[in-house]
Amino acid sequence: MRIDVLTLFPEMFEGFKQTSMVSRAIERKALRLSFHDFRKHSQNKHHQVDDYAYGGFAGMVLQAEPVYRAIQELISKSFAPVVYFTPQGRLLDQSILQYYSELPRVILLCGHYKELDQRLRDIAVCDEISLGDYVLSGGEIPAMAFIDGVARLQPGVLSDIDSAHHDSFGTNQPGLGFPCYTRPERWMDIAVPQVLREGNHRKIKDWAKQQAQRLTRSRRPDLDKQKG
Repeated sequence: MRIDVLTLFPEMFEGFKQTSMVSRAIERKALRLSFHDFRKHSQNKHHQVDDYAYGGFAGMVLQAEPVYRAIQELISKSFAPVVYFTPQGRLLDQSILQYYSELPRVILLCGHYKELDQRLRDIAVCDEISLGDYVLSGGEIPAMAFIDGVARLQPGVLSDIDSAHHDSFGTNQPGLGFPCYTRPERWMDIAVPQVLREGNHRKIKDWAKQQAQRLTRSRRPDLDKQKG
């Protein structure tokens, strides 16, 4: 899979792309990342890409033209959907990551300042995504979350893809995940649940399902209601 990232701050991704699952995905050629500074497409002599908002509203707005030029350059040879990160977008969830992980290519657009000129959003953006009901300084952190979530779903990246299917919100785990334990068997005088030590796979599966349902009901009742 190829991901092109349009950003004013490509340097923010330097450490990120060399770490954990993203680095592994790149090393195993399951993922290709390219970063593009759309400031280079500004026709302003100072390379300015923002301007005041019409209507007298506070905050600066990203101009449509330099971003449009950057997108056109990327899709001149082959089309790819453009995803823009904004608090006005739909909430990112596992089903969205799963959908995009199966595409050959996607373009991620990281905004900055107050917003991006709505006209560009109307004609060039295919999807708008938000991490949650809060505001960040730009789209770089949401883009990292998106890339990480997609990278771990690429074939051959995880040692056992079944692990991803049983994570919270995985294909086999519609709600929250279940508690996990490892050695030692007893720590701080707290023992690993006996059912996990007995080796009865049917009972272990039932226990995991019950624990996941308990956590979902107590911590994310909204998910439990949706399921119902």
